[in-house]
Amino acid sequence: MQLHLVDPARKDPWTDSGKPRELMATLHYPAHGTRGHAMLPWLSEGAAGALKGRYPGKLDGHAMPLTHSADTAPAARHGRRRPVLLYSPGFGSDRSFNTLVVEDLVSWGYIVVTVDHPHDSGEVEFPDGHVQTRTVFGANKEEVTKAVGVRADDLRFVLDCLAVLDRGGNPDAERRRLPHGLRGTLDLGRVGAFGHSLGGASSAALMHQDRRVRAGIDLDGTLYGPVVTAGLDRPFLLMDTADHDGLKKDPAWTEFWKHLGGWHRCLRLADAQHLSFTDIVALAPQMKGGFPQVGTIPADRAVAAVRATVRAFFELHLRGRVDAGHLLEGASRRYPEVGFIA
Repeated sequence: MQLHLVDPARKDPWTDSGKPRELMATLHYPAHGTRGHAMLPWLSEGAAGALKGRYPGKLDGHAMPLTHSADTAPAARHGRRRPVLLYSPGFGSDRSFNTLVVEDLVSWGYIVVTVDHPHDSGEVEFPDGHVQTRTVFGANKEEVTKAVGVRADDLRFVLDCLAVLDRGGNPDAERRRLPHGLRGTLDLGRVGAFGHSLGGASSAALMHQDRRVRAGIDLDGTLYGPVVTAGLDRPFLLMDTADHDGLKKDPAWTEFWKHLGGWHRCLRLADAQHLSFTDIVALAPQMKGGFPQVGTIPADRAVAAVRATVRAFFELHLRGRVDAGHLLEGASRRYPEVGFIA
């Protein structure tokens, strides 16, 4: 289900309006059944229109796909709480851009909350139909560093809202009806965070600020802010491409790596480029003229490899499944696209 969250304790840092910070998030969870519940679109109608406007001609004639997520379907109850994951997208991307990975995680019993960050996310549609498009473009390092800090604060607020929801409260600003059965299902003692690009940097920043988050993943994102030199004492996974080659070419990665005191690994997705970690790798072949930054890796192999890696990491560090971690230690016959770097 979609949540409109308003933080009365913070003014929006990207405007001079004095209005509180507002977010949109989608709560993904295992459902008891989907009969009578509409499947959510990959992007809402207003956001889809704004995205098409951002890429004139490339998406003409293409309808946005439907997801496998049924809106407000009752939650499946299995007698114990489920681990919770937060997902933050890349700069200029939307919270739906890693739906293929998110839905896979949900199928394995996770609750995943995807978060849009208005003004630096691409297009964010609110319940009143207003679409906030991107106004922050990362003109310099200071602005990008600020964006990471804002996102980390956003994610901390989302965690606070999830605690309200788990107690049976309704954090949605419109007080829209919550799905039946969610109360008491979120295990907020087992929280992880992951993200692509700036979202990965934001996951690291969040872990630096908030010890509620036990493990995190950065999918090909340069790091910013105090966490680079402070490091982390909890499990963290870096995953990049040959183009990025983070531990050799990215000073922020090499500095961060030196200060990691907990479990840490660096993996690489072969024949990939920056957007190969997102749904764009699957949509690109359908776009007129293709799409940059998806590499030569076949879409199905990219999706399968990223799904498996993200899942293995959280299975190991949030569920204690040691057998799930073999993919993180070296070459896998099933996923040869995932290379071990350090």
